[in-house]
Amino acid sequence: MTHATLRPEFEDLIDPYAPVGQVGTGFTFTEGPIWHPTDQYLLFSDMPADVRRRWDAGRGVAEVRRPSNKCNGMTYDADLNLIVCEHATSSLVRERPDGRREVLATHFEGQELNSPNDVCVRSDGSIYFSDPYYGRMPAFGVERPRALRFQGVYRIPPGGGGPQLLVDRLLFDQPNGLCFSPDEKLLYVNDTVQTPIRVFDVAADGSLSNGRIFASGIRSSLEEGVPDGMKCDQRGNVWVTAPGGVWVYAPSGDLIGKVRAPERVANLAWGGPDFRTLFLTATHSVYRIETKVGPRREPYMSAQARGGATVSSGAETRPAAASPLTLAKDLTLDPRRCALVIQDMQNDVISEGGAFAASGAPAHARAQNVVENTRRLAQAARARGVVVIHVWFMVEPGAPGLTLNAPLFQGVADNKAMVRGGWGAAPVSGLEPQPGDFVVEKVRMSAWEGSRLETILKAQGRDMIINTGAWTNMSVEHTARTGADKGYFMVVPEDCCSTMNAEWHHASINFAMQNVAVVTNADAVIKALG
Repeated sequence: MTHATLRPEFEDLIDPYAPVGQVGTGFTFTEGPIWHPTDQYLLFSDMPADVRRRWDAGRGVAEVRRPSNKCNGMTYDADLNLIVCEHATSSLVRERPDGRREVLATHFEGQELNSPNDVCVRSDGSIYFSDPYYGRMPAFGVERPRALRFQGVYRIPPGGGGPQLLVDRLLFDQPNGLCFSPDEKLLYVNDTVQTPIRVFDVAADGSLSNGRIFASGIRSSLEEGVPDGMKCDQRGNVWVTAPGGVWVYAPSGDLIGKVRAPERVANLAWGGPDFRTLFLTATHSVYRIETKVGPRREPYMSAQARGGATVSSGAETRPAAASPLTLAKDLTLDPRRCALVIQDMQNDVISEGGAFAASGAPAHARAQNVVENTRRLAQAARARGVVVIHVWFMVEPGAPGLTLNAPLFQGVADNKAMVRGGWGAAPVSGLEPQPGDFVVEKVRMSAWEGSRLETILKAQGRDMIINTGAWTNMSVEHTARTGADKGYFMVVPEDCCSTMNAEWHHASINFAMQNVAVVTNADAVIKALG
């Protein structure tokens, strides 16, 4: 799926070819995504089903609350209490980690609220929420008459108290998504029926003024989607659900690009270890997509993790990366159809004293126990008749056959790495070729490009590839992508791969690899070979 670049700056925010991966499906209508910054999971609502669910990389999707009072928008405050908009009760509530439930707002001027819909928290602790009447309709709430005759936007003061109406009573038809700018001097609010985004100046006391149209005409007769959920990124761009997926507006109000999704998107939220994964709640499914930019820094994103580590949405500090997502516990492989590829396991790549030792690659290789895991897998594979193919990056002295069109190749030349006949080009101890193994040479990232790999595979009748080696996010991933395109069944035992650090490894394994390969581990592959 290709996203739509309308202005060049859009590609500074997201790769126009970034894959949209599905993390769960089979739901009725998903909403309210929010990422827990220390426990690393996504919460989301299935409103018509009256269920709240969570997703994490280890367990997948699990139900956490039924009934959920048909909750919609959710966020956290600075103390990681969950703030929830409940359609069925027309309430804004706070759920504390110990299970206590505190009602924050139910009425305005003695009349019951319509149905709080979306919510965000300012750094002073005040809470802003929208109040359309969708929760008084069938399916999305509980059908019942309205008490208020208008749909407003409200604020709960930092110390609590009744909701304060912030806008003219007749300004909005159905106010929905809302978000602050990075400096909290602006509040954006969209209207699902009128289809504009309005922007307001935020005063020191939290009041709004100078309301004006920021963007309009967010509609299409050709694609499903309306303004609903909305978030601001750290650079001040506004991301709003819209026809076909998510539309992205620059701080100037110019539409700069469109993120495409397979289903109608209702809401969005950034998450992941470094808040660079955009989660989309899209009708029957939840999707994720990697971005180059993170969200505006919200108060909950600075919460303290267990052990005192700070979680950050920016580049200054980063938490430990999430554990890799491994699947296929019941995998079965026919050894007669399999080939084991061991790629770039050379001294310059992952050994101390190698050309790229300063990158952190030797330390990550040790943390992954990648040499021993791969050696053990290769030994088992040979015993079962699996073809073992070593793929080496091999450069002649002076690198005369190496193009310098990319930083990786420039780095190989500058560091005089993987030069034929030298220690750096030799395989690491423990992974030397054995009798019957094949050796393939290359001068590209992918094992396929310009090599005899496919000739060997076809000659040996092998169409299932067990893909191992260094570096996970470069050579291994490129080989997996191309192998999938060529029609090969790709298997990636993640503990037989390493790169420069755990974060890069997990990003590749948990996202890109999930779309092109079966991700598993060495023990599961050995078992699958029988």
